[in-house]
Amino acid sequence: MTNRLYVGNLAYSTTNEGLRAFFAAVGEVTHAEIVIERESGRSKGFGFVQMASDEDAQRAMALLNGKLLDQRPVRIDFARPKEARTETVSQRAAGRSQPRPARAAPSPPAERDRQRRNTNRGERDRNRERERRRMRDRWRDDDEE
Repeated sequence: MTNRLYVGNLAYSTTNEGLRAFFAAVGEVTHAEIVIERESGRSKGFGFVQMASDEDAQRAMALLNGKLLDQRPVRIDFARPKEARTETVSQRAAGRSQPRPARAAPSPPAERDRQRRNTNRGERDRNRERERRRMRDRWRDDDEE
C-alpha cells in the first residue's frame, strides 16, 4: 500500500493548511499540498496528502471519503505514481520532438507559374479557338440580316 492520498473535489478556497487540519484529525500528516495552476495561480480543485503510515492513510480514506471540507464532499483515493511524460508541449513547439517527415521542397513561384501555363496551355488554346469561331459566326449572322 501507499501512504500518499489523492484528494479531489476541493473548493478553490481550500488552503494547504486547511487540508492538513482536515486530515490531522485522523492521523499524523507529513505533507499536504493543493495543486495550483501556473497561469492563474488558482487551485485546480485537487491535492495530495501524505500520511505518516499506511494505516493512517487507510483510516483517513475510510473515515473522511465523502465528508464535507469547505462545503464540498471530498473524494479520497490512493495516489497513483506519477507517469513519466514523453515530451512536453513546449518541447514539441521548440521542435525537439520527432522530426516531421520530409516534404518535397516547394518550387519557386516562377517555376510554378510556368508549370501551370504549360499544363493549361492546351485547354486555354481550345477555349480561345472556340471563342473566335463563336464571334466569327455571330458577325456573319449580323451581316446576313
